[in-house]
Amino acid sequence: MAELLIRATDVTRRFGDFTAVDQVSLTVEPGEIVGLLGANGAGKTTLIRMILGLLPPTDGRLELMGRAPDREGRARLGYVPQGLGLWDDLTVEENLAFVDEAFGSRATAVPEALATSRESLVGGIGLGRQRQLAFAAALGHGPELLVLDEPTSGVDPLSRARLWDTIHESADAGAGVLVTTHYMQEAEQCDRLVLMSQGVAVASGQLADIVGGTTALAVRTERWQDAFAALDDAGVLVMLSGTHVRAVDASAERVRAALGGLEAELEAVPATLEEAMVARERAAA
Repeated sequence: MAELLIRATDVTRRFGDFTAVDQVSLTVEPGEIVGLLGANGAGKTTLIRMILGLLPPTDGRLELMGRAPDREGRARLGYVPQGLGLWDDLTVEENLAFVDEAFGSRATAVPEALATSRESLVGGIGLGRQRQLAFAAALGHGPELLVLDEPTSGVDPLSRARLWDTIHESADAGAGVLVTTHYMQEAEQCDRLVLMSQGVAVASGQLADIVGGTTALAVRTERWQDAFAALDDAGVLVMLSGTHVRAVDASAERVRAALGGLEAELEAVPATLEEAMVARERAAA
């Protein structure tokens, strides 16, 4: 069996009376992409900071590359934080040179997409190009593990797709990947998922495991605004996609009762990942 790149066992982190991460366990193996999902404040970034050895866990056990997180283990990974970790007052080329010096790696080539910006200050290039640069910096030393915290946030769909091509290429080459994201389309590209809510891992497994037994009813009516309001007032978990109303984890009888005399057609439909996540987070609250 290949060495686990990350092993977190019942990891807890408290800040005074506040528990940011509560007995969370996860693993990452070489060649797999593990998605860490959850709303803002769910504890994802705190967990990542513990994995990197930047925060000590209050309780539980963490291993990075088979040992407690340390400088040697961090040298074997590539990290893209939410803030990208770039220096705005250095050029594209100077940023890569700095990272190469820190890791003792060979000179990282400026990505082709940034060739015309190599002498530009990073603070003056767009966010999409900054994220491409952050990926190049993280990959320059050939890491065995990539840790990516919301790596595509704020970029356009085409740039996001290109960055995910890079993630898949790294995994195909044998690197493990731990990635946080709030984009459902990105979560569906992961091999395994861990869903966090209020510091707790409320679900884990493949996409089908997360969706699990979550059910949904499509509510079709011309008076969709009234339907949404009635269901919401009745405490039904209701989602809206355009003008399409969907009731999550509610029986047809409950939905009919909530709608009262409003005419509507109900159809059982597969629940989406987003619906399953919201339902699990609501149950955990």
